[in-house]
Amino acid sequence: MAKQTVFVNEFTNGILGPEVPMLGPVKDGGYIVANTAAGCWGPMLTPAIRGGHEVTKPVLVEGAELGDAIAIKIVSVKVTSKGTASGNDTVFTDRCLGDPFVAGKCPKCGKLYPSTVVEGIGQDAIKCEACGAPVAPFAFTSGYTIAFDDNYKVGITLDKAGAEKAANDAKNFMQTPDHSIQNPVVILAPHDLPGMATRLRPFLGQLGTTPVRNTPDSHNAGDFGQFLVGAPHEYGITADQLKDVTDGHMDINRVRAGAVLIAPVRIPGGGVYVGDMHAMQGDGEIAGHTTDVSGIAVLQVSVIKDLNLEGPVLLPVAEDLPYLAKPLTAEESMLAEEEAKKWNITLEKTAPVSFIGTGANLNAAIQCAMERAAGLLDMTVPQIMNRITITGGLEIGRAPGTCTATFRAPVDKLKKAKLWDLIKTQYEIED
Repeated sequence: MAKQTVFVNEFTNGILGPEVPMLGPVKDGGYIVANTAAGCWGPMLTPAIRGGHEVTKPVLVEGAELGDAIAIKIVSVKVTSKGTASGNDTVFTDRCLGDPFVAGKCPKCGKLYPSTVVEGIGQDAIKCEACGAPVAPFAFTSGYTIAFDDNYKVGITLDKAGAEKAANDAKNFMQTPDHSIQNPVVILAPHDLPGMATRLRPFLGQLGTTPVRNTPDSHNAGDFGQFLVGAPHEYGITADQLKDVTDGHMDINRVRAGAVLIAPVRIPGGGVYVGDMHAMQGDGEIAGHTTDVSGIAVLQVSVIKDLNLEGPVLLPVAEDLPYLAKPLTAEESMLAEEEAKKWNITLEKTAPVSFIGTGANLNAAIQCAMERAAGLLDMTVPQIMNRITITGGLEIGRAPGTCTATFRAPVDKLKKAKLWDLIKTQYEIED
C-alpha cells in the first residue's frame, strides 16, 4: 500500500539500476524524507562502495510508468554535518581497476572492492581489512577542512590542529547516517588553506530517477558516464549504451530548496533517489569536488503522465534565474505592450524553463540541452539558440560537461509539453 510519506536512511552500494530493490511505494503527491550521506570524498575513500557516491535506496512512486515523468519539488535541504573536508584529487593508479570511483582494489592482496578498517588519521589510516595495506584510491593535491557555525550560515577552513581534532571525531563531526559505510573524509585531516571564510547555500548534487541498467551512481550522467565506455570492470558499457543514463548526478547549485526538478521515468515506479548534498558550490564545481555533507532532504513527488523526457528539466527558484529569463515585471510588460502597438505586433506570452544537458565536454552538454529543448517544445535548435541569447542564459552545472540552458518559452508550447501548470505555480504567473 502506498504511503503518504516514505522515510529513507538506507543506501545503495553505489550502484543504481532495475535490480536495486526500491523502497515505498510513495503516493503520487506524497513526500520522501531522506537522511542523506556525504557524497564524493567519503565514498571515494571507501572501495566497498562501487559508485563514487553513497546515495539513498530508490523510492517507487505510485502510478509512475514508462514514458511518464516525475516532478520532484525540493521542499527543504538541511545540512546536519558540523563540517567536512574537500579539495582537488589525485589517484593511486595501483589501487583501482581502471576507474578509482568505481573499482577500488587493494594494491597488496589484489582484492577488488575491499572492506576497510580505519587506524588513526591521515592518508594511510584507511587500510584493507584483509591484509592491512593502505587502500584509499584518492589523495588530495590541495585540500581543506571546513567547520560550520551553529546556524549553518558560514564556514571557516581550519588549521592543522583543527583539522586533526575533526579527524579524531570524524563520524560525529560529519554526522554520518546510521547505515552509511563510508570512511568520513575528515579522517585525512587536510589543512592546506586555513582561514578562509565563506557562506553556506546547500543543494543536492544527486537527485533523479533510476537508469535502465546497473550504473555506478556518480557516473549516471553524460559527462562522468564517459568513464564507463569500454571500462575494464563489470560496469563497462558501449558508447551507444551511454544514452541510458538519467542525468541524476548534476552538481547544479540551483537544485536547492524551492526548486522543482522534472525527471524521466525509465523503469516502472521511477525509482527516485537523492544524495551528494553540498554545503555550497560556485558554478562549475571547478575544483572537481566541493563540500560534501550529511543532511536531511524533504521532497514532494508528483507524476506527470505521458511526458517522455530525454533528460531532466529544472525550474529554479526565481532569484536563481538568469537576469534575462526572469518573467517581465508589470512595468516591463506595459512598456513592451506600448511598443508592440506602435508596430502592430502581438506579443507572445512566455515563461522561464531550464533544460539540463550533459556530454563529454561543455560544448557537447550545451548542444544536448538545446536539442532536448527543441525536441520537447517542437522548435528548431537555432530558434532555441536565439531565445537563450536574448531571453535567458547558459550556466555551467559541472565541468567537464553539465550545463543548464534557460530561456523564456512560449506558453502555448509549454502547455503542449505539459509543463505549464508547474511553471505558472513556480513563478506565480497568471494563466
